[in-house]
This record gives sequence, C-alpha cells and structure tokens, in this order.
Amino acid sequence: MNSVAIETAGLVKTFGDTRAVDGVDLTIPAGTVYGLLGPNGAGKTTTVKMLATLLRPDGGDAHVFGHDVVREADAVRGRVSLTGQYASVDEDLTGTENLVLLGRLTGHGKKAAYERSAQLLEAFGLSDAAARQVKNYSGGMRRRIDIAASILNTPDLLFLDEPTTGLDPRSRNQVWDIVRAVVAHGTTVLLTTQYLDEADHLASRIAVIDHGKVIAEGTKGELKASVGAGSVHVRLRDAERRGEAEKVLRLALDAEIQLEPDPVALTARVGNGERNGRGAAEKASRALAELAHAGITVDNFSLGQPSLDEVFLALTGNPHHATDMADTADTADTAKKEEASA
Repeated sequence: MNSVAIETAGLVKTFGDTRAVDGVDLTIPAGTVYGLLGPNGAGKTTTVKMLATLLRPDGGDAHVFGHDVVREADAVRGRVSLTGQYASVDEDLTGTENLVLLGRLTGHGKKAAYERSAQLLEAFGLSDAAARQVKNYSGGMRRRIDIAASILNTPDLLFLDEPTTGLDPRSRNQVWDIVRAVVAHGTTVLLTTQYLDEADHLASRIAVIDHGKVIAEGTKGELKASVGAGSVHVRLRDAERRGEAEKVLRLALDAEIQLEPDPVALTARVGNGERNGRGAAEKASRALAELAHAGITVDNFSLGQPSLDEVFLALTGNPHHATDMADTADTADTAKKEEASA
C-alpha cells in the first residue's frame, strides 16, 4: 500500500463567485486518523466530496493512494468508503436486512452477505438488535450500523463526516472505539468533526481550514505549541467574586481573561516571551499570589498547554462553539449549490 493515502496540491472548488476550497494542500499518511477542523463554511465537507469523487475539482490536483480523483475516479471509488452526517441505511429494514442488502449490492453471495452481516453486528454490539427495524434504534446505534455498512468491504480509506453529531457521551465513546478498531486493521480515516475533543482523542494529525484554506497543520502538540502560550485555568471558591478575580488576573497576567460557562472558572493564555520578560510560569505564580492578597480563595489553579479549543480560537478568531453547526451548514449549503449547478 502507498505510504501516502491522500495528497492534494492547490485543490480548488468554486460555486459561482464563492471559492469554497481555495488552494488546499494536504499530505495524509496511510494507516492514520487525520482530522479536518474549521468554522462554518470553511470548506471541509466540500474537500471530502472532491476526494471521494462526488464533486469535480475546479483546480489543483488530488490523489488517493496514487490515483487521480478525476482521471482515475473508478480506481479511487474501489478503495474508499464515505459515512456522511446522516444515516444512509433504510430505517424500515432491520439491522441484518440492511447489511445483507448492501452486502449483496457490493458483490457478496447470499451466504457470505449473511456471515459478514452477523460478524459486523457482533463486533459493533448490535447482535441483540439485529432483528429490529433501524427506525427503532437509538442515535448511537444508528451511527454504529451506518459505520458498519461503510466497512462491509473493508476500505483502504474511510471518510467520516461528523460521525458523532448529536450523540450522548457513552455513544460517542463507542463510536471512537470503532474508529480505533478500524484503523488498527489498516484503514486510513479522514475525520471531519464539530467536536474538538474528538479530534484531540482520535487524530494523529490535524489540519485547520478557514475560508477554504489550510491555516495550520500538524500534530496536536505542534498545533498547541504554535500558539506560543501557556494556558492558565482558575477555579474559585466563591462565584460572586469572579468579576473581581477577572480584574486581578488581567493585571497580573497582562492577558485577556475568558469567563467559562462554569460560574467559578476563568481561563487565560499567557505568552512565554512577553515584553516584560516574565515567563508564563512566573506570571502564573504572581497571579496566584495577587489573588491571595485580594482575599480571593482559589480551589484549583493550573498552568499547562492550551487546549485544542484555545488553539482553534487563536487560529481562527472563533470560539469552538461557533462551529457546532459548521459542517451541517456546510453540507446543506454545498447541496443547494450543487443542485443549482446541475
């Protein structure tokens, strides 16, 4: 197998006057999970559709395992599978019926289709629900049956477009385990997600896309280091004193303070080479002393690398919650534009 699963150079896609993908360069190693992150309308889903041969690029080159996505589209399709944001299975059929049907359509004989169906249902913890209609499945079960359908014939490359949107934490963890198992068997996964912690848990490398361009790329550690700051997290004993604590921290750290949803929590990014010459650790120590001097009780105080959420905010200027509906909007917008151009 080619050691590079995906390679793009100057990839471009336009819809009228809108440049949805604007010169994307990617090199994705085989056998890994690669994350695509970006705010609303960034071009993630459009990029995936071009790589999966569902959209024709307007410029640049893209290769999947060495095959050109335009000139060798059939060869690409023979090696990839795509799981979109919404379940592609038939809700009126049972779990077994869905997988057997898709198995027969992809070339399995009747016996082999049933055997493969039973194998996947067992592996994904769905054996007890095999005879139930999919419309009676929970959200987590639907995502699992959808991913199972995508790997009936084990693909070399699996595109996962927001695989855990709307799932509860337990179901998300189950899907994460499935993704890890798929990769352990040699499949490369290109993951788009609205959850930054999902990319943090699964992806070995991450590309941040904004306005159709890759603005940052690397491992989680490299992206966090690129921000060039430590992250100070403070939890107070008394929520009523958070306003006062914010003022103390702003002066002591010489930084903007972020008020967290938790009413006793505050966060700040602190540079390691500020104009006053103090490092992040020294600043954090001074801030803690200033809070104590002001009589503000601190229950927890920590200094570490910024979270991926903070990296995203620093790179794009958008907090991560601004992307909660990003790919849903991206997909809907892309679909409308495709219909208009058809």
